Amino acid sequence: MAQDTALIVGATGLVGGHCLKTLLESEDYQSVIALTRRPLALQHPRLVPITVDFDKLEEVDPFPTADVFCALGTTIRRAGSQHAYLKVDFEYGRNVAERSAAAGAKQFLLVSSVGAAPKSGNFYLRVKAELEKAIGALPFESVHFFRPSFLIGQREETRLGESVGVALSRALQFALAGKLRKYRPMPAGTLACAMLAAAREAKPGRHIYHYDDIVSLARQL
Repeated sequence: MAQDTALIVGATGLVGGHCLKTLLESEDYQSVIALTRRPLALQHPRLVPITVDFDKLEEVDPFPTADVFCALGTTIRRAGSQHAYLKVDFEYGRNVAERSAAAGAKQFLLVSSVGAAPKSGNFYLRVKAELEKAIGALPFESVHFFRPSFLIGQREETRLGESVGVALSRALQFALAGKLRKYRPMPAGTLACAMLAAAREAKPGRHIYHYDDIVSLARQL
């Protein structure tokens, strides 16, 4: 393990909530710092919650030196515009990564998306690819990009497009074989376990994980 502290951003979301639970249930980190936009109801002896305005991240000073688990994300519908979406899904994640790298963080683990590509015709997938590029350019020893397809789990808000996608993926899962396996729906808890397993390994370099890689990592816990 590269650090004795974990920093999680996006802990109030689906994957982030599972990730926070997984980190607290393990004994890999002495301290788990959660940067959130609203207070957490959860309490734990090793949890250090910090409510922060991500537009004023410089107010978190000194910034924690920690392994970073980034599960920030929203939808264009919820954000209200592409510009607002870009701020949450790109700028906030990039700023956290830059502050973490400057503080001496060794590892950064990001929840990205299957299909992320800089020349994608899909705005969402282009943004994910640009965030991967920005983080990959920073001096982390280990960078892990997780590219799940539709995520399965109980969200606070309903995402109609994702719900339809999950239903279709489940119905057609038998057909999602070979190169299409990476489009199988992914339980959020499985993804969270995979992120911790990857952090334990702390393999140097840049790593990308799709469905089978994620499942394989999760089984190591």
